[in-house]
Amino acid sequence: MYLDARGLVLSTNSGKAATAFDHLVAGYLTQRADAGERLEAVLAADPDFALAQCMKGYFAMLAFKEAMVPTAAEQARKAAALCTDVTERERSHVAALAAWAEGDLDRTLATWEAILRDHPLDVVAFRLAHFLYFWLGRPYEMVASVDRVLPAWSEEVPGYSAMLACHAFAHEEVGDYVAAEPSGRRAIELDPGDLWAAHAVAHVMESQGRRSEGIRWLTALAPNWEGSHNMQHHLWWHCALFKLEHGDHAGVLELYDTRFRNLNAPLTVASPDVYIDVQNAASMLFRLQRLGVDVGTRWVELADKAEARIGDCVSAFTLPHWMMALTATGRTEAAGRMIEAMRGFAKGQGTLPPLVRDYVLPISEALLAHAAGHHDRAVELMRPALGGMYQLGGSHAQQDVLEQLFVDAALKAGSLDDVRLVVERVAGRRAIPPERFLGWREAARRADLAAPLA
Repeated sequence: MYLDARGLVLSTNSGKAATAFDHLVAGYLTQRADAGERLEAVLAADPDFALAQCMKGYFAMLAFKEAMVPTAAEQARKAAALCTDVTERERSHVAALAAWAEGDLDRTLATWEAILRDHPLDVVAFRLAHFLYFWLGRPYEMVASVDRVLPAWSEEVPGYSAMLACHAFAHEEVGDYVAAEPSGRRAIELDPGDLWAAHAVAHVMESQGRRSEGIRWLTALAPNWEGSHNMQHHLWWHCALFKLEHGDHAGVLELYDTRFRNLNAPLTVASPDVYIDVQNAASMLFRLQRLGVDVGTRWVELADKAEARIGDCVSAFTLPHWMMALTATGRTEAAGRMIEAMRGFAKGQGTLPPLVRDYVLPISEALLAHAAGHHDRAVELMRPALGGMYQLGGSHAQQDVLEQLFVDAALKAGSLDDVRLVVERVAGRRAIPPERFLGWREAARRADLAAPLA
């Protein structure tokens, strides 16, 4: 047995595998595009290393793609068969993977948190929990998780900058900007290439309306992103959001075509339908079209990919974005098939089916109604989902596009009560008023005009 970089036991008899495992974890934390190659190096050094086989399953689940779930389930079985002489911590990781592949995300999270109670330096358990809390819309659990383990860390522990980045992002998502920004900036000082730290600080700036500063922040850090995975696309999406608020539509489309949806970029060619890339692209096109910007034929390739993913409901938050592409291109029949597939999924077991039933389905049906010009119906369908759709995951900046869908339908339906309803919801979560955001300016004006006198 060997110890990892943070002093945790690794059940392998290969020093080469142990060293390669540390290299793998470092790549995962820093979001390197070669993480898969790093994993293969661990497995080549010791194919019987249970935790490494588990990591292969984790990576399959991180793809958020239905086609990868059987791989993850098989890896859980393979790793379990190798757990004859391993630590309880490693055995728990394998149990977490099995639960995740089965769709029981609450059991998965509970297992990781149990690991962290005894091993607060288990950065894999922590970072995976942070990821899953985020995609279940549980920011307060993100905060609680990082605040529980951070006292055990210090700058001398490898991976500390990644922990600070998570502290920054979690606190930003609950509106604690005073705690968030210093942690994010310190993480960048320790590791200028930390994408999650750059992301967390960009979110603070977005929430506070610091658009010019946000553009400078991201563009100055961009040279450090070489070799990172698709998260760099999301950072360029944030840069485009800042430009959008300045009314720089040409600049937004340039970033779309060259940075976050460049169809010829190696990362995109290798994985053309990654969930975060699809969310970036569809949500930006939706925002631009709301503002009357001609986006050309950019929806078409997204709609093509959406048709190929009908029935894949593993990433609940991505589903409305696929629907945006189908409705924007007039593919009503395909959109109907996607909705029917969601209905079937919603009858299943696990954590996600109820979320698809209660939130994704009404949002998707509202998109279809809205595209057909039935704005009253779209409002009626989506209104009950407003209060809980945060459970689909995504940040405030990402969830905003769903709220813009509702307010657009409400404005076109002439339902000022609903306009006021959603404007007040948005106002309660932001550091600056809705009228300071381009996509909300008209709605805020209408809501103000419709407000009764005190």
